[in-house]
Amino acid sequence: MQLLVSVSDASEAAAALAGGADIVDAKDPASGPLGPVTLDTFETIRRCVADARPLTAALGDPADEAEAHRMARAFARGGARFVKVGFLVARDRSDVRRVLTATVRGAVDGDRATRGEAIAVAYADHQSVVTPWQLIDEACHAGATGILLDTADKSGPGLLSLLSIEVLRTWIHDTSTSGLLVAIAGRLSHDDVMQVSDCGADIVGVRGAACVGGRTGRVSAAHVRRLKNFFAAHVV
Repeated sequence: MQLLVSVSDASEAAAALAGGADIVDAKDPASGPLGPVTLDTFETIRRCVADARPLTAALGDPADEAEAHRMARAFARGGARFVKVGFLVARDRSDVRRVLTATVRGAVDGDRATRGEAIAVAYADHQSVVTPWQLIDEACHAGATGILLDTADKSGPGLLSLLSIEVLRTWIHDTSTSGLLVAIAGRLSHDDVMQVSDCGADIVGVRGAACVGGRTGRVSAAHVRRLKNFFAAHVV
């Protein structure tokens, strides 16, 4: 399992690197669960991270295919290995499929050196349009690389308050056996990370647990290092 830390700017990216994060994720926590940073901010983060770690970018929850394609293309060309897309504004599963397909196409719409991969985001607290299990089928159909299971309401319950460990483990198994990369996040505390460490996910993502002052605070190298040290000791 790898540790992904969400950062909002280059100084936070430097702290994440200093703490030992495996993946650096560019995201604006003030703009929703998948708030994208500006392309200028992303470029400063990319320069900080360089080739030291894989870099990912949140795209938000695009309203239509054109927006999804444009954003995926821009961030992939800017250096994002993975782009993450959500579906909070989708009206039905056909909307989900169209937006996700456009994201996949946008991520690879560049030369070989700048091609990215798409990660579909399922929300454990927003399943009226597409459930985490249904998104497995949509991700496979669209050619996405993986799925992130997250929460939409960052002031509401965390992932482990919404899903039991048993249900989470089953979903991870089903997603993994479908050939998809599996990531989990959603207001995970340090204690939560310890609970999910043996669930079989490829990546666990944090923001608040890596910050001084919670999700809207600042990423701390010491906080990241504490999480990373736990990984080194307990996660195979």
